[in-house]
Amino acid sequence: MSDGLKDAVRRRGSFAQTFKAVAWSFFGVRKGADYERDVQKLNPVHVIVAGVVAAAVFVAALVLLVN
Repeated sequence: MSDGLKDAVRRRGSFAQTFKAVAWSFFGVRKGADYERDVQKLNPVHVIVAGVVAAAVFVAALVLLVN
């Protein structure tokens, strides 16, 4: 693993911050300054996990809405 990737995985952004960033991404609105702050603070593994969870919740909500 490269040093940049190792440093990114060691970041300690909270899960609340990560989920907030993912939620804003799903909504499609994010300020550039907030994006840059997220890139510096958030752990990419946490972002992936939060994205998968949010996508699953979104799909489940759509299925429930249709039924």
